[in-house]
Amino acid sequence: MTDKFIITPNGPLKGDVHISGAKNAVLPVLAATLLTGQDCVVQNVPDLSDVEAMCGLLESLGAGTRWDREAGNLTVFSSGLERHEAAYEWVGKLRASFLIIGPMLARLGRAKVPLPGGCAIGSRPVDLHLKGLAALGADIEHAHGFISAKAEKLTGARIYLDFPSVGATESIMMAASLAQGQTILENCAVEPEIVDLANFLNAAGADIRGAGTDTVKINGTNGMRGITHSVIPDRIEAGTFMVAAALTRGDIRLTNVMADHLKPVTAKLKEVNVNVQETDFGLRVFHDNTLEVIAADIKTLPYPGFPTDMQALFMSLMATAAGTSIITETVFENRFMQVGELKRMGAEIKIESRSAVVEGVRKLAGTQVCASDLRAGAALMLAALTADGKTELNGANHIDRGYCNLDTRLNQLGADVRRIS
Repeated sequence: MTDKFIITPNGPLKGDVHISGAKNAVLPVLAATLLTGQDCVVQNVPDLSDVEAMCGLLESLGAGTRWDREAGNLTVFSSGLERHEAAYEWVGKLRASFLIIGPMLARLGRAKVPLPGGCAIGSRPVDLHLKGLAALGADIEHAHGFISAKAEKLTGARIYLDFPSVGATESIMMAASLAQGQTILENCAVEPEIVDLANFLNAAGADIRGAGTDTVKINGTNGMRGITHSVIPDRIEAGTFMVAAALTRGDIRLTNVMADHLKPVTAKLKEVNVNVQETDFGLRVFHDNTLEVIAADIKTLPYPGFPTDMQALFMSLMATAAGTSIITETVFENRFMQVGELKRMGAEIKIESRSAVVEGVRKLAGTQVCASDLRAGAALMLAALTADGKTELNGANHIDRGYCNLDTRLNQLGADVRRIS
């Protein structure tokens, strides 16, 4: 059994919200601490169940962790890393767990990791991770649900990714940091979280150039040191509150944001008649009611395109916008999990291959719905904020994976969300 939320519409959301550190930045940084063999302090860490699972995974390998949740500081003591086999009980909890394979291989010369878990939003294969590690000199075996990798030494190589995979870019970049010679990684992902990981690695003694472009050069080093690093703000959490302001026709000010990371979200909100202003403190998102929110077409793409993690949230917004929207998902093949539940709330949505045709309705209706994954759960919660009547949202554990106290923070803006165990 898991907790559920009871959501009652309570008018426009208004007020200030401080954005947490990025989940998709802190998880690879935590994996990268294993490369140092020393103590690392990671700051601006969000209090998420995925972070807790990553800590459990690191501890199961012999590392130590100390998490000051109130301050947002997490210390990793990686000198005790000794076990090369990761336990399924932890790896099965989150997709990012597979990122430990590169650091373990570089540090211990071998790694055995179960195929990872996480949200069931599509087949996110790890083959690009493995092809990259093999190019660096690792022997890879796949048997009984485990990936085993061995290498007496890793050697720099020229590697071209078939697809700009975020996880593969991060895995190879970490492993290559302790390889002999230079690695040239081409057709890389360019997400801000990759730049943040490169900044951590460089501060710890790596030599990485070009992160944030499609070609990254890594000159291997003999060792790395422990450091203190603060992760970037979470652009998806920021986008979630931006959509919450738009959906409720409210007025929310966001602090601790990086506006450059939110350009595709900002552009789409402006297109549908929602105001987004950059200010000295961050961003202000509001709707002045002189224009109705209108429909717009959306196509998800790798960064700097429109993020797939925002697709479900914008579908909730388009469900009550004036007109017809076409939302096309190109990143994950199974990321319309929220559609059935939104239709239960009265949304008019038809799926056509990898696109969803959304006919805006005047009002959604509160009912009983269930979160199937992290972003679908957040999308349903936002939709319920403006529905007619109460909504019972089951599956709070999915939302907890990527949002820190989302219900409490929405309530501070004027929402009425109750969590029931």
